[in-house]
Amino acid sequence: MDIVIMVAQLILGLTILVGLHELGHMLTAKWFGMRVEKYAIGFPPKVFGKKIGETEYMLGLIPLGGFVKISGMVDESMDTEALKEEPKPWEFRAKPAWQRLIVMMGGIIVNVITGIVIYICLTYNYGENYLPAKEVKYGVAPNEIGKEIGFQTGDKIVAVNGKPLEKFEDVYSMDALLNQDAFYTVERNGEKVNIPVPVDLMDKLADKEERMLFVQPRQPFMVDQVMAGSNAADAGLQPGDYILTVNGQEARFFDEFRQLMVKNAGKPITMQVERGEKVIDLKANVEADGTLGFIQKPLLNYATKEYSIGEAIPAGTEQAFGVITANLKGFGKIFRGEVSASKSVSGPIGIAQIFGDTFNWYKFWSITAMLSMVLAFMNFLPIPALDGGHVMFLTYEMISGRKPSDNFLENAQKVGMVLLLGLMAFAIFNDVFKLLF
Repeated sequence: MDIVIMVAQLILGLTILVGLHELGHMLTAKWFGMRVEKYAIGFPPKVFGKKIGETEYMLGLIPLGGFVKISGMVDESMDTEALKEEPKPWEFRAKPAWQRLIVMMGGIIVNVITGIVIYICLTYNYGENYLPAKEVKYGVAPNEIGKEIGFQTGDKIVAVNGKPLEKFEDVYSMDALLNQDAFYTVERNGEKVNIPVPVDLMDKLADKEERMLFVQPRQPFMVDQVMAGSNAADAGLQPGDYILTVNGQEARFFDEFRQLMVKNAGKPITMQVERGEKVIDLKANVEADGTLGFIQKPLLNYATKEYSIGEAIPAGTEQAFGVITANLKGFGKIFRGEVSASKSVSGPIGIAQIFGDTFNWYKFWSITAMLSMVLAFMNFLPIPALDGGHVMFLTYEMISGRKPSDNFLENAQKVGMVLLLGLMAFAIFNDVFKLLF
């Protein structure tokens, strides 16, 4: 069932985005009087098709893309027979370069608008839930990666790249993870210390076993729920209890408690617990996986910022274009050899895992908005067979006054298709490799 939910979200998200992207091409083409032969969501074999006017509307079985077939255009269908004849007035190639440019930009523009609109709606409806930096009074608890970077337990992060930290979530922002010469400033034993961000941090965070956050707030906690029949229930642990020590060692913070649970996995322990105004001793057996069987309640106070529609528009727009900025920075790191392409590129399996195995409307639309901006960015790359490749050739034509020959465009399309198919094969193989290993 979990896999079904993942796949269903992936298909729904891609269907929405691809459908809107191709709609942008189709509407602009029809606007300029071009004949649109086919509008397809998904690739053949055909599941459903209906011709309305001059256009066949088709749903394909393979839900990993879509296309619009415009008369007189060299595209991924590689149908070039009509190009041997003189251009007809309704064909793509018969129209002025500026009109053809708008048609090729239509899908990208619609994806950008879609991403912005979704982010604005989410910002307006849900606001922003965040942890104020001032609430992280007890500093951070780093995992192994955090310790490698230079963090120590109890460090208080006060700035990122010299800018005072107001929201703790900004510790994981793209400015922190992708900027050149990025650094954190922490308070440690009354002194301020700068911790540089290593250029390969994103590689380390991409590893399957290290996907957790590299630093997390140190959290005092209390017992929220005790699982029936668990070792915690057998020990007499109750909701509202505060665990003070485990085997005589401090366990007031959840990171301390987790370390002691792992250390004593499969063993009996004694706990000192605060219950109301009393402090009592309990004995428990730790499971082999280092758990007792209760859910903890963090005791840090989160804040929610609500937005008016006037505030949500610039905030949502900034969030949308932040995705583009992050992609540009990410590509820069790949080209400089600072980040491994194999750890940065994801195919359909990786995207499905991002959606997750539970359905949540906010998460679904957040990921869909992000993918819409990524789709716009990727399609704008100057690669033949992508919209950006067509834009590149059309821009050359408008500047030079010379149109590339149909034969050149056909060969460029073939090269682009080979590149895209190779990239798709690499992404799928990479997904499978990461899943298995």
